[in-house]
Amino acid sequence: MRLIGNSDELRLVKQLRNGDNGAMKEFYSHSAAYLKGVCSRYVTDRDAAKDVFQNALVRILTHITEFRYQGQGSLQAWAARIVVHEALRYLRDTRQHEMTVWDDDTMEVPEAEDPPIRDIPPEVIHQMVRQLPTGYRTVFNLYVIEDKSHEEIASLLGISVGTSSSQLHRAKHLLAEMIKAYNDNNEPPR
Repeated sequence: MRLIGNSDELRLVKQLRNGDNGAMKEFYSHSAAYLKGVCSRYVTDRDAAKDVFQNALVRILTHITEFRYQGQGSLQAWAARIVVHEALRYLRDTRQHEMTVWDDDTMEVPEAEDPPIRDIPPEVIHQMVRQLPTGYRTVFNLYVIEDKSHEEIASLLGISVGTSSSQLHRAKHLLAEMIKAYNDNNEPPR
């Protein structure tokens, strides 16, 4: 992700508001890779992610007049929020965000120790997160990446706060297992 400088970002916003095609291309070249990455954190099907990204891009460009500049990087942050909301809309519409609610007596998930991740490439961690069940992945991304509270997540997804907390707990547990397996399989010889 390449950040656009303050004056360049303000200029770009003004040009986008005027419908300048060159500005649209510039925005796309600066932001597309990052925004596609945001989208792929939520929507793992490649074709669906392309559609969601396209819908988000249209929404960004048609609602650019609603954007309020708040400093360098605020355009990209605003655009990322739109991508997240489009991804959540897709998950809601396709019912892929449905949460698995476990009776606490039936499935006890122990607290997992955080395994070391320092030697794991970021793309491997990203792939592990993408392998989580949709509900786990969605709550994990909203909580960890988007910094949403369980109350906000519950409201966004139409679930209870307890379900959000439970999904996060189970997501962390599964990720810890994946990380441990990765570390065990990629341990250097002694």
